Amino acid sequence: MDVSKMQRVGEVIRSSTSGFTAQCYELDCFPPLGGLVKTKNADCELFAVVFNAATAGIDPGRKPLARGKDESSEEALYKASPQIARLLKSEFEALSVGYKEDNKIFQYLPPRPVPIHSFVYTCSDADVVQFSSQFEFLNTLLNSAVTLPHEELIAAVLRNISRVHEDKHSFLVAAGKHLATTLSGDYNRLRTILERIKQ
Repeated sequence: MDVSKMQRVGEVIRSSTSGFTAQCYELDCFPPLGGLVKTKNADCELFAVVFNAATAGIDPGRKPLARGKDESSEEALYKASPQIARLLKSEFEALSVGYKEDNKIFQYLPPRPVPIHSFVYTCSDADVVQFSSQFEFLNTLLNSAVTLPHEELIAAVLRNISRVHEDKHSFLVAAGKHLATTLSGDYNRLRTILERIKQ
């Protein structure tokens, strides 16, 4: 994995075959909803789609309190109370959608989860283009147990991926055709996704 062209955005703190949770190194510095990220285990690179992100207190028993009543801005608040940043953490959850082994992409769940403390990187444009040359990963997203509407997640994924394709329109048309076949019996879901990928 050539890390020189990617940005490290976090570290795995919970892991399973279906995905992982990563903690960000900086508060609120998440990859976007639907962003493609990757990490690796001993055998292969794993690709995952970000489906949720949150910032909360490190201690689950102590909720953050409003402290900025007398401050002029959020920056002033953090400057006046630098301990706040040390009491908070930002995390994101990502759903496994494929892996790369021997330079070949497989768009289904990896054989093993990534180890705890694996580094998580944003994918380079080349990674995104290579991964999105097939659309089977959309089936994984459609059938996943994520905590937000699948239609919103799929539309976000397609919007993000289309930005790095030279012919954005052709990519979205091809993705739409795949979804039309997959969702041929569910017109409302298909329409919702297609409406949300318009930019």
